[in-house]
This record gives sequence, C-alpha cells and structure tokens, in this order.
Amino acid sequence: MGGVEDNEPPSKRVKASSVDLDRLSNTSSVLAYISPWGGQMARPLPSQGREDIIGSKGVIKKVEFVRIITKALYSLGYERSGAVLEEESGIPLHSSVVNLFQKQVLDGNWDESMITLHKIGVDDENILKSASFLILEQKFFELLENNKVMEALQTLRNEISPLSINKKRVHNLSSCVISPSQRISLGFANVGTNISDLRMRLLDELQKLLPPSIMIPERRLEHLVEQALNVQREACYFHNSVESCLSLYTDHQCGKYQLPSQTTQILQEHHDEVWFLQFSNQGKYLASSSSDKSAIIWEVHENGEFTLKHRLIGHEEPVLMVAWSPDDSRLLTCGLEEVVRLWDVYSGECLYVYEKLGIGVGLISCGWFPDGKRLFCVVTDKTICFYDLDGKEVDSWKGQRMSKTSDVVVSNDGRHFITLCKETAILVLERGTKNEKLIEEEQTITSFSLSKDDNFLLINLINQEIHMWSIKDEPKLVTRYKGHKRCRFVIRSCFGGFEQAFIASGSEDSQVIEEMVVYIWHRGSGDLVEALAGHSGTVNCVSWNPTNPHMLASASDDHTIRIWGLSKVNRKHKQKHSNGIVHQCNGNSK
Repeated sequence: MGGVEDNEPPSKRVKASSVDLDRLSNTSSVLAYISPWGGQMARPLPSQGREDIIGSKGVIKKVEFVRIITKALYSLGYERSGAVLEEESGIPLHSSVVNLFQKQVLDGNWDESMITLHKIGVDDENILKSASFLILEQKFFELLENNKVMEALQTLRNEISPLSINKKRVHNLSSCVISPSQRISLGFANVGTNISDLRMRLLDELQKLLPPSIMIPERRLEHLVEQALNVQREACYFHNSVESCLSLYTDHQCGKYQLPSQTTQILQEHHDEVWFLQFSNQGKYLASSSSDKSAIIWEVHENGEFTLKHRLIGHEEPVLMVAWSPDDSRLLTCGLEEVVRLWDVYSGECLYVYEKLGIGVGLISCGWFPDGKRLFCVVTDKTICFYDLDGKEVDSWKGQRMSKTSDVVVSNDGRHFITLCKETAILVLERGTKNEKLIEEEQTITSFSLSKDDNFLLINLINQEIHMWSIKDEPKLVTRYKGHKRCRFVIRSCFGGFEQAFIASGSEDSQVIEEMVVYIWHRGSGDLVEALAGHSGTVNCVSWNPTNPHMLASASDDHTIRIWGLSKVNRKHKQKHSNGIVHQCNGNSK
C-alpha cells in the first residue's frame, strides 16, 4: 500500500503523478500515498444496503471485519499497513482505553493498569477478578525480584488475597517469599533478565481472558480461514490427499481421480492363492501370505515401486495371516491350525516359533499389544494365549469363540480386546474394568477390522454386506455397504484413504468377463464410488497404505498381488513421469 519500490521490474512500476509526489513528500500522515491501482480498480464490497454490514449474505459486520484484518496485518509485521487501514477506515483496532491499558501493563504501571482495567467495558465480575489476579501476580514477582519483600507481602495480603480466587495459587505465592527457588516451579524464574518478555506474556494471557470484542484474539483471521478450508475439505466427497492442495483462490473440490484406480504393478512371486496382505504401520513394507506355505515381505520404494525383500519359509501349512509389530521391526505369521512364527523384518531371520501342544490343537490367529513387548495367539480350542517375545506364556483366556473364524484385535490404545464370541456377535472387552460391550448381527460374521482411531468396527457378513459400527460408547450400526459378492470364502475389507474416509473390499464376483473386482465405498455416505477390475480370481483381502492414500493393494486367488495407484491422467496432472505401463515383479530385488 506504500510508494513504488525501486527494485520492482519496470513493467510493474506505477508512475506517480506530480500531485501524488507532493503529497508523499509533504504530508506527515501514514496515509501519504495511495497507489492508483487501489482506488481506481478496486470494487467496493456488497453491503446489502447497509453501511455497517458487508457480504452477499448480510451476516458480516464491517467493524469486526476491518478490525480482524488490521489485527492480522500487525501480527504479520505489517505495522505501517495496519496503521494505514486504521486511519483510512476510521475504525481503530482497539479503543483508546484499551491502548492505554496495554501500555500500562508493558510499562509495569500496575496501580494505573488496575484502574484502567475497570474502565475498558468488562461487565463480568469473575473476568475482572481473574485479570486483576494476573496483573497483581506479576507485580508481586517483580517486587520480589527487586528485593522489595515487604511491599510484595503487602501486595499479597492487601490486594491478591482479598480477590478470594485461586487460593492454592495464593498459598504457592506466599511460599516464594521464603523459598526463592519456588518461583521456578511457578514460571517466574529470572524475572529481572526477561522482564519485557514476561510482561508481553502477561498481556497475551490477559488477551485470552478478556472478551474478544475488547481485545481481538491473536491469529483470529488465520483461525477463521483455517476453519473455512477445513469445512471445504470435509465437504469434499472425493478428498484423498495428504498434500497441501487447498487454496484460498478457489473453493476446494476434488475429483474421482484422487482414488487409486489403475494397476501400477503386479506382484507375482507367490505360487498359489494369496490369502492375506497388510501394509506396515509406516507404509514402507507390505507383507503377504499364501496357501503356498510362505509369506513375503515387499519393500515399498519412494517412487512407489515394490521389490521382494524377504521370502519367509518355514511353515508346513498354508499361511493364514500376518501381523506387524508397532515399530515395524518384527512380523508375525500364522499357519493354518499350525504355529505362529516371529520374524526379524530387516534380516528375514525367524526369531521364535510359538506353538500350543496337544492332539488336534493349532493356532489360527495372532496379533500384537501396542507396547510391542507382548503378543497373543488364538488356538483352535477357543483359547487365547498371551506371550512375551521370549515365548513365555504370561496369561490365557478361554472364551466362547468359534474356531473357524480367526479375527481378534487389541485396540491401538491397548484398552480394549475385541473378539468373536459367537457366529453372529462380537465382544468388546475393556481390559482394565472388564466391562463388556456386545455387537450383535443377524447374519454370520466372517471377518472384521478396527479403525485407526479405535472408534469404529468394520464387519463383513455372510449375506454380502459390510456393516460399520460405532463402538466409542454404546455400539451403534452407522453405515451399510453393499455391492460386492461373497459366496464361499472369507473376504476382508479395510478402512483407508485420507483420514480413512473410504472403505475397500475384495469380492468373489466379476463385472468384467474373467476379471474379479475390488470395491471402494465412500465411508460417510455408503455410496459405491469405484469398482476396480483386473484380478482373474477371487479377491480375498485388500490393504490401504496408511501413509499414502493413493496406494492400495489387493490379494487374489489368481496367485498375484495388484498395486493400485492414481490414474495416468492424474499422475500427469501431478507432474510425475508415467508411461502407463504395468510393472510386473518376479521377486528380483534391486
């Protein structure tokens, strides 16, 4: 808003008239020069016929709007621009009384500031007392720092104590007279060397306490803009990006192209049906298990390409599932009614074998506790055993589980244990209080998975529906997802995408001749938004990369794993090189 800068390119310089130059040199006002690009080209905001209201909806008060902009300019360090706006608009940021009050606080004129505090228009007696307490507390500590102990005591007895608030704090203040070290715990150490900073901190605390109409909160404009952007993002149906793609220039709206919809790589190192797969917690690895009695750890490179890191051999039965440790350094693999093996992710070495001895007894599921120091194994005799990393069984729990279904989960906060207690019901047990919640379905449950925030459970049913339940308080059915087909096999679904805004699932059906489909639903609405064809066999399991919302993996009876990413058109839009070729991996590591 100021004059022309010499370092601007010639095309951007605006020649000032002689009248303008005279005004610029002769006036003492900060409003000395207005660029011709301002008054001549700017359009006034619509006001709906009222000068005190602006905006097309008639809800924005002009005074508040201008004051918030002025506050933002000062906060950004544009003090001259802030002063110009105050003078041109005739709307001061603060009243003269508030300006005086701020100056008195920063100058340490405590008695005068107390008088002014009662003149700035605060009607709430509690706010006045709390603000007085903060001011007098600062006065008390500065008197102590200057060795004026008797005056400090008088302030404590005659001014602070009569306020009759925060009595515990008053007691702590009195102890500072006897023990100067107590000041450190109360946040007032080295007052003498940082007095201006402490007074500024006091002003910040007073600003938070006083009504915003008197002192506008710091960064208020930023907060309003962030709120507006968040509302736009939450209302964006297809939003699926962790990048800072929001702009103030246009309203935000993503297209369907934000979803992973194109096969970017086919992993075909397994020699039989691939039953299960799961990305690591940090998204740097993918583990898969197969009826070929092996599990594979795949490394995810920064360019999105997958290479085989380790083939894990040792099971004598098909490998049902895998489970990553919280820090991704170890992996559990569970054989079909066999044993659970613990592997080192970096070396590929088997560290321990967990087994349950007995005729006809085997393990069918496994998982980790959040601390990474304990794990659990589900046994075919309906027992759940708890082990440490050295193989010591530390506890066991016998429940009414159905042995043919293996899903058991410990919540990410470690508070809840979730297991199938009968064919149509899931038990949510709070470990500390032993309180139980029961989720009851009308159809047989085939699998379930837990959301990252521990608040929702995704349940696959035998009737070809997926139900999402809220389990934060009393269990409540929230959304139903339909469209996929499940006839004979266990099909697994998952939460995924940015802030887990989508649901993905495998399927037994085909929308394209000889091509099986991966389904994606919008989590909130339950709408089916994408069907990804490509596999030639049943899609048993899907996993969405937790750190890359544009990466989805699917496991199939066709012996392959497909990696799904953004379409070629969108990759070009993001200015990333792509030749549209599907890369096939035969297990050769780079």
